[in-house]
Order: sequence, then C-alpha cells, then structure tokens
Amino acid sequence: MNPISLASGVVPEFGPVDTIEAARAGGFDMVGLWVDPGEWTPAHTRDARAALAASGLPLLDVEVIWLKPDSAMDDHRKVIDVGAELGARNVLCVSSDPDHGRTAARLFDLCRHAEGSGIRVALEFGIFTEVKNLQDALGILDRIDHPLKALLIDPIHVDRSGSSIPEIAKVDPVLLPYAQFCDAPAERPDPSDFGAVIRDAIDLREQCGEGALPLAALYHALPPGIPLAVELRSEALRDAFPHPVLRAAAVAEATRSWLEAHA
Repeated sequence: MNPISLASGVVPEFGPVDTIEAARAGGFDMVGLWVDPGEWTPAHTRDARAALAASGLPLLDVEVIWLKPDSAMDDHRKVIDVGAELGARNVLCVSSDPDHGRTAARLFDLCRHAEGSGIRVALEFGIFTEVKNLQDALGILDRIDHPLKALLIDPIHVDRSGSSIPEIAKVDPVLLPYAQFCDAPAERPDPSDFGAVIRDAIDLREQCGEGALPLAALYHALPPGIPLAVELRSEALRDAFPHPVLRAAAVAEATRSWLEAHA
C-alpha cells in the first residue's frame, strides 16, 4: 500500500514541530512542512530536525515555492536549503508568472540549486496559477533538461482544470516521485472568481470517498506505490478537530480505509 504523508495544509494553523508530532501520533508514514522563507529561522530548522529525528518520519516535501514575475530567487533557494537541511525529498512549486519560458528557466535554476541534496523540484498545476492544467505543466517541464524536475498531481486541481486522467497515466513515472490526494465536492467554482477558487482549494476539500472526484481512476493512473501527501485543506475538519493529532488521526484513518478498498 502507498505510504501516506500528512501535508502541512491539513494543519495550517500549527508550526513545524506540531505538524511533525501530529503526523507521528496520527499514524502517518511521512510528513510535509510549510517553509515561509521570510519567517523561517535557524531555530525552526533545529527544532524541526529534532522533532523529525524523534518521530522517525521521513520528510516527504517542503512547500511552497511560488514563482511570480518579481520573485526573489534567493527566497526560493532558501526553501530548498531548509529542505536539504531537514532531509526533504521534494519541494513543491507553483507559478503565477504568465511567461512559461521564464517559469521554465527559474525551475531549471532551482533544479541546479537542488543538485547537492537531490531534492526533486515538483511543479503543481491548478486554475489558481498560470500553469492552468496538465498540458501547461508538461509543456514547461519539456523545456527543462534536468533529472530533478518533477510533476505534482493534486486530485482537486486535476478535476477543476479539466485535465485528463488517461493523459496522466501516460506521464513518465520518473516525473512523479509523489502525488497529493484528497476528495472534493462535485460543484466546481467559477474559474473567473479567484476568491471562490481559493476557498474551494483551502476550505472545501473532503475525506477520500466522501466527495465526487474520480479518485479510483486517478489513483490507478499514478505509478504504483508512490507516496501520497494527503492535502486535505478543510474548514469542516478544522472545526471538528481543533487538536492537530485528532485531526491527523481522522484523516489517516479515512485515507487508509479508502486505500484498502481500492489498492
């Protein structure tokens, strides 16, 4: 069965140590961390490293590098540097730069920066960015000649962007070191309503099997056994489980139940 990772978005109001401890106590196999380069300090690195060592959990990813036309690349490189110090396997990237050539050049720069650590630089597509769908993402990645480039699949963004699951099944497995996982309602937000798109992504996701996404088809289109970062941003879950460990445990239990039924 796929190892599952607690994505930082499940517990967005908590810091790195609480996130790691929630992942361990909640029954996850791995964990992901949010790294804000403007706020992250050496103390955060020290404490997170100690918490990871105590938990025994691998760090699946750090996020997020958000490329913008006026991005400060040193800030983006810092996210990779923090990930490297903590042993992260991947870094999540999105782009709000409409110039796909510039996005590709910057992703290549980040791949070069990550060479010492081997961190994969994973580009995520979604209608909230300028990399709107699977084809946009693949077109950008095709411009990058570097083994650390990667593609990140998120079920809600696959659905909302109208991206093709059969086309995902054709993607070179080397590009897919991990994927995100969640469910969501059938109703799609108006793509022209940015506020509705963001609310859909950060508040309205659902436990696996409780929504309307074609999760089974997507799951079987992914490379077998890859880690799944459970990216379950949900206002309902935050309200129902204010304690991070209880929230993580509820998400892990539902996800494992779904995987047992569909693996």
